Order: sequence, then structure tokens, then C-alpha cells
Amino acid sequence: MNMKDSEKFIWHGRFFRYVPLVLCIGLILFASTTQASMSNTSRFIRPLLEFLFPNALESTLLIYHGYIRKFAHLAEYAVLAFFASRAFWLSSKKFLQKYWYLFSFLLVLIVASIDETNQSFNPTRTGSIYDVLLDCFGGVTMICFIYLYKKIKS
Repeated sequence: MNMKDSEKFIWHGRFFRYVPLVLCIGLILFASTTQASMSNTSRFIRPLLEFLFPNALESTLLIYHGYIRKFAHLAEYAVLAFFASRAFWLSSKKFLQKYWYLFSFLLVLIVASIDETNQSFNPTRTGSIYDVLLDCFGGVTMICFIYLYKKIKS
């Protein structure tokens, strides 16, 4: 392999490691805008809930909608942790490879904090430290699954 092929290989690897991670962060930060407020997500979640629970009270549907939104926090940050873990353990930097779980968690914490801070300045959203904790829980859960998987596999 000549030098140009070697450089292409390195950039190709970085591209496939970090682009999904950056896109995931972008999607999360987009979701912290007005576009993903409860009133906007109710346009597609509400009809689904009404179909699944036709006799449910209004208050019950609101509670279910809230649960779905909280589960979305957990899920989106688990996905973020997956992409961060993948990018860091496959990194060409030995320090990132060795401490992939720590850097993955720190990235989840930083993105969750930025997300909730951004929401606190939006009048249609509410920022909450509890959502940061929920986001971190989703991230830590995924990091633990990956850690256990890697231990079992090796």
C-alpha cells in the first residue's frame, strides 16, 4: 500500500466512525428545538395512542405521551452512546481506545447538558436536570451492554 492509499484508508475509517456520531448529535440537538416540543409530537403520537387506547381518558393519554417522550430520551442517548463507543474504541488514538467508555460517557453528559440548556431558553420547551440524568442513564446502560459484550467476546 502506498502513502496515498494508506491516507485514504485512514480517512475512510474516520469518516465511518465519526459521521454517524456527528449526525446523531445533530439529530439530538435538532430535537431540542420547537420542532420536537410536546405539542408538535402530539400530532403523530396522539392518534396512535387514541387508536391503541380508544377508551382512555384525556389525562391518561397525556401521561402515556409523557412516558413515550421520556423513553425517547433514554433511547436517543443510548444510540448516542453506541456511536460514541464505536468511534472511540475503534480510534487510531490509543488513549481513546483504552478509555472509550469514559469518553463516551463524557460526550453523553456534555450533549445532554447542552440539549437541556438549549431547551431552557425555548419558551415551548422545558430544560430539566432530571432529563440530563435520564439521558445519562440511557447512555450508561448502553455503555455497560457494550462493555459486557466486549468482555464476553474476548
